Amino acid sequence: IMLAVAGMPIFFMESSFGQFCSQGPINVWKAVPILQGVGITMMLVNTFVSVYYNIIIAYSIYYLFASFQFPLPWSECTSWSVMDCNITARGLTSSSSHAKIHYKQESFCMNTLCFSLVVLQRTSSIDDTGPVVWHLALSLLLAWILIAAALFRGIESSGKVVYFTATFPYAVLIILLIRGVTLEGARDGIEYYIGSQSNLTKLADAEVWKDAATQIFFSLCIAWGGLTALASYNKFHNNCYKDSIIVCITNCSTSIFAGFAIFSVLGHMAHVYGRPVSEVAQAGFGLAFIAYPDALSKLPISPLWSILFFFMLITLGLDSQFAGIEVITTCLQDAYPAMLKSKRGLITVVICVVLFLLGLPCVTGVHPLPSLIRLTACRNMSITFCSVLI
Repeated sequence: IMLAVAGMPIFFMESSFGQFCSQGPINVWKAVPILQGVGITMMLVNTFVSVYYNIIIAYSIYYLFASFQFPLPWSECTSWSVMDCNITARGLTSSSSHAKIHYKQESFCMNTLCFSLVVLQRTSSIDDTGPVVWHLALSLLLAWILIAAALFRGIESSGKVVYFTATFPYAVLIILLIRGVTLEGARDGIEYYIGSQSNLTKLADAEVWKDAATQIFFSLCIAWGGLTALASYNKFHNNCYKDSIIVCITNCSTSIFAGFAIFSVLGHMAHVYGRPVSEVAQAGFGLAFIAYPDALSKLPISPLWSILFFFMLITLGLDSQFAGIEVITTCLQDAYPAMLKSKRGLITVVICVVLFLLGLPCVTGVHPLPSLIRLTACRNMSITFCSVLI
């Protein structure tokens, strides 16, 4: 419903606007000068999001390299660190009400603690930032190098890279789905995802509709300026109406399809632990870096599935970052065409270096649920600042 009511109409509007004007999100609003702050806000929001969104890609890169081991390091915490992982989860997370997760199994608890203690290397309190976690900083650096290389020549180079980064995840999802549905307990996971265990009464909850709108706006990159920036490179008579329908439907269909691949494996995980799927399925970081990796570690040839999964996350994340950096670059070139039009590669490199430095505070030592706290704060700060600007 949110796709039909909000997603597709706004997607088409922004695409046609950028294509008609052949300008980025700031310059297109010169048609209505009093609203030009909207375009400035889009670029600022993209800048804030680009800083912290690449941290997620850095996590995925770190997990990808860690997956080239057998057994997977998070399946036995001692293989990651000499820390005593028998420490209770309650003792480590009691200071954050959001961190009171129901740890029903020792293995799942251990994986959670490894993510907190070894990967993030959290500090004793939220007041103590701690030093830079260098394995994450190097992963972040690699992520920005990949983005700079892909965008160095603008649409010419990024368009070719996207042929791979946009299609490879489909191959991985199909492989994971085929493997997932053959596992014992997969049916329970799918039933929980969309079936007899689905709780349709939650449709009466406004929070569900807010989450649906958030997902649509974020996944389609609407109201962020990315569509306008990318559409500005289209031919004037390109059929953006047809493109909008295809992209929107494909995007949401892919999300639904991915759910089957994810929940079939989580169903198997719940079967192994002898617990309901609701107790092993988590949202956000918990799903990507705790629950699903833990489930993959229980499969035969677990490093292979883990490598495929995290490589898929990296390609998906890079696609999103391409659009965000493209907004910043396009806005700068539109603002100073005579000076910057011929220096596309240099602008891209400078932007990536600056955003890398701004992202370093996000890979320092952290407290319970650090990323969620800081990333949410960063996003809220950007929204508040940009609202004041408008």
